[in-house]
Amino acid sequence: MDRNFDKYAGQYDAWFLKNRNVLYSEAALVAYFLEKGERILSIGCGSGLFEQILRTDYGIVITDGVEPSSDMAAVARARGMNVTVATAEEYEACGQEYDTVLYNGCPGYITDLDKALSHSWKALKKGGKAVLIDIPKESSYGLLYNLAKALGTWHHPLVEGTYPVDPYPIELVDKSNWRTTAEKVEAMKKAGFGDFSFAQTLTAHPLYSNDAVEKPVPGYDRGDYVAICGIKK
Repeated sequence: MDRNFDKYAGQYDAWFLKNRNVLYSEAALVAYFLEKGERILSIGCGSGLFEQILRTDYGIVITDGVEPSSDMAAVARARGMNVTVATAEEYEACGQEYDTVLYNGCPGYITDLDKALSHSWKALKKGGKAVLIDIPKESSYGLLYNLAKALGTWHHPLVEGTYPVDPYPIELVDKSNWRTTAEKVEAMKKAGFGDFSFAQTLTAHPLYSNDAVEKPVPGYDRGDYVAICGIKK
């Protein structure tokens, strides 16, 4: 999991606040598989921006987070979270204490997802769930981002006219390693999760995804942001 987000903490929040409809579409998807009163661990919690929205708009309180960037963690702490500075691969909770382990937007930045998920399985109560939410490699955003990453810039004729007014910063795109939905499901199965369910949002083309807030819908066949929920067996 990448520790090099320190100098991008402000840029991360600024991008989401410029793309408010994308932010709230994604937040609605994050809330989809969560319940009030659960004890939730947020892996890769970043600046705590999503957790703040979940608390104020959905009444879902997440106090515990893990974040490799100390700058991001500082912002999340200012938003009321208890954050451990560590990678997903390093962090191990003490005992089976959580109802849910949440990975929102971070699987594409985790190098060893198998190791991270094995730690999450141990951190969960029996029947608890892991929720992985990310851009699928096969989605419109995934293909677009990987093309921009290969080119090293948004300013190239091959992507001209295909991306939003405020595209995700190329520095953050460059750090990513998005996986397909199938790859993430296989990693979850390997860790001992099953009974999978799916939800998705950002179903419009990336050019238009910030035009309106979307409500999440079941499935994973057309969304650029997909949630996978697996139950601890």
